[in-house]
Amino acid sequence: MSKNFTCNEAIKVKEVRLIDSEGNQIGIIPTREAQNMADEAELDLVMISPNANPPVCKIMDLGKYIYEQTKKEKEAKKKQKVVDVKEIRFGLSIEENDIAIKAKKARKFLQDGDKVKVTVRFKGREVQLSHMANKILDNFVSKLEDVCVIEKPAKHEGKNMIMVLAPKKA
Repeated sequence: MSKNFTCNEAIKVKEVRLIDSEGNQIGIIPTREAQNMADEAELDLVMISPNANPPVCKIMDLGKYIYEQTKKEKEAKKKQKVVDVKEIRFGLSIEENDIAIKAKKARKFLQDGDKVKVTVRFKGREVQLSHMANKILDNFVSKLEDVCVIEKPAKHEGKNMIMVLAPKKA
């Protein structure tokens, strides 16, 4: 919503470019006269463009205008899709069938439009076996390559190897 200024700030200016309540441009008139016109119409004098020379003011119902703007913002917010990041974790000793089951779950997440963070956790000395974690992640991605793209490739972070998958655009 653009920042609007009511008549209190408009009074500080000698003259304004006025637009009436129907949207017709009246022209450049003294601020007091513009305020009187707004008062006669029982509406507000709102400064639309304070940086213009002279500032642009419009006669309108400010409460109704703010209500309509918030209504439009809520409507736009409803149409937005919030992307969640779901996490799937593995250990180094995971078997092929378990990878397939987790890939099936990840496929469901990706088809719903969510991102999937795949984590391989290392315990103790397993940290030295990062090549095995790469094989597990490659195997996992090969089962999902028809529905996902790799957003972040596999990266070693502490005792974890992390990869982020995003759904393919249709």
